[in-house]
Amino acid sequence: VQLQASGGGLVQTGGSLRLSCEVLKFNVDDYTIAWFRQAPGKKRERVSCDTLVGDGSTDYADSVKGRFTLSRDRAKHTMYLQMTRLKPDDTAIYYCAEVPRYYHCSGFSTDRATWGRGTQVTVSS
Repeated sequence: VQLQASGGGLVQTGGSLRLSCEVLKFNVDDYTIAWFRQAPGKKRERVSCDTLVGDGSTDYADSVKGRFTLSRDRAKHTMYLQMTRLKPDDTAIYYCAEVPRYYHCSGFSTDRATWGRGTQVTVSS
């Protein structure tokens, strides 16, 4: 196992959760890391991606912009996805994935990525 995702759970609409993606080999700065989610019957969606290429950048899906925040904790080798103002539409299994750090988020290949196990997020109405 190279990535370990955790932090999912059941929360009410408007609540918050923080997901963790721990990098078990090497350092969190060795990778461009993204979070994806997949709800039953829906396509997988990229939620957010963070890269250190160039000056570094983070992108977010329009559906979560302003509510979700990605951050790196280098001391803990962990990427966090802070989720606030959660909605029932956020209910899904959330996955983190990594590619080598020289890949920008725009070039993030899901086929080449290393994936962690998912963590379930359920938002009740």
